[in-house]
Amino acid sequence: MGPSGNRNRRGFVAEINVTPLVDVMLVLLIIFMVTAPMMTQGLEVDLPTTTAKALRQHEEPVVVSIHEDGEIYLGKIKVSAGLLRQQLAGLSAEQKEEPVYLRADKKVPYGFVVATMADIKSAGFQKLGMITLPAEKKR
Repeated sequence: MGPSGNRNRRGFVAEINVTPLVDVMLVLLIIFMVTAPMMTQGLEVDLPTTTAKALRQHEEPVVVSIHEDGEIYLGKIKVSAGLLRQQLAGLSAEQKEEPVYLRADKKVPYGFVVATMADIKSAGFQKLGMITLPAEKKR
């Protein structure tokens, strides 16, 4: 027959192919299973060393951390410099009598650390301590 003859014509398929969706979901599941244990750990900060002994603590102190890339954390919460001042200024007068401890990666520029120390002081804290690693004894 000619071109206008009876060909084997198919209609549109109205079904959704879920195989690619299942493949993507399984890959995402594997990625989350691998990365989830890494997310429960603390912040990685490379601390400078010192020969001073560690201080004894009875309560959980206020700790400000500066990560290698300049991110500031109040406890384990990421904050900006302005929000850090605001959060620290909002603490009670009794809490401002307690010391604030600053953990800064040794790769953070000195000026940035000093600016953060000034923000802590301007929030009303008079006692500011630096957290460092003890120096290893060489034999």
